[in-house]
Amino acid sequence: MAFVTRQFMRSVSSSSTASASAKKIIVKHVTVIGGGLMGAGIAQVAAATGHTVVLVDQTEDILAKSKKGIEESPRKVAKKKFAENPKAGDEFVEKTLSTIATSTDAASVVHSTDLVVEAIVENLKVKNELFKRLDKFAAEHTIFASNTSSLQITSIANATTRQDRFAGLHFFNPVPVMKLVEVIKTPMTSQKTFESLVDFSKALGKHPVSCKDTPGFIVNRLLVPYLMEAIRLYERGDASKEDIDTAMKLGAGYPMGPFELLDYVGLDTTKFIVDGWHEMDAENPLHQPSPSLNKLVAENKFGKKTGEGFYKYK
Repeated sequence: MAFVTRQFMRSVSSSSTASASAKKIIVKHVTVIGGGLMGAGIAQVAAATGHTVVLVDQTEDILAKSKKGIEESPRKVAKKKFAENPKAGDEFVEKTLSTIATSTDAASVVHSTDLVVEAIVENLKVKNELFKRLDKFAAEHTIFASNTSSLQITSIANATTRQDRFAGLHFFNPVPVMKLVEVIKTPMTSQKTFESLVDFSKALGKHPVSCKDTPGFIVNRLLVPYLMEAIRLYERGDASKEDIDTAMKLGAGYPMGPFELLDYVGLDTTKFIVDGWHEMDAENPLHQPSPSLNKLVAENKFGKKTGEGFYKYK
């Protein structure tokens, strides 16, 4: 009797597992909206792991620059990975690039995609307009995901009729190197969608972590207040920015000090996040604006990308 019971339980368990996995979307075709650093990185990693990719942006010029950047990165990977077999390296690069198409018309390419990943400007209105439009053209099974680092996923998803097929998929820069992906589940995101995105992240060779739709998710929720506290320490004259950076590298084992990291991420990006959080919770001391950060951003000194931020770059 015990044997029969065990066999029955195994049968039920395996059929439940099979049923659950059958419901998940296996992502094969990916549309990436936004040809900037993040979007191009996501497109490259997806293509390198066997996915068919369409990279979308507003102009052919932007897409040409994106494609050029994507071409350089796989060549560097191939040089290391296939050092003893250059021919195999060339084949790897060729295969990766051959699976990336480009388009300036998102609506015309989403009808046959399994996943749309948005990586455009951090502006809620712009993102809502984009997803509202794509929602009309995408297939019913298509999952929508935003790579936003600071905006509420629920607020973006509400612009569509597929809140159950909408989630956050937050990659880190540079995408080909950084292993982490935050998979953000809203109260409306279905378990099927969530599991499909976890599986997709793993297929990219990434390590997915799960988080609810809370401001900043995991990494930025902890990182940004730390960066802001470093600025306040400097503003009060308690320590120089150079000594603060050195202290955190040598004392905490961090690869970069907070001011080096601020310049790398972009001071405009950090200010945008802090301003958004301050608007939501003005009384929170962690979210208070910084005079020195505001001044640098007003002067268009965003960090490495503009040649000057807290430090100067040649």
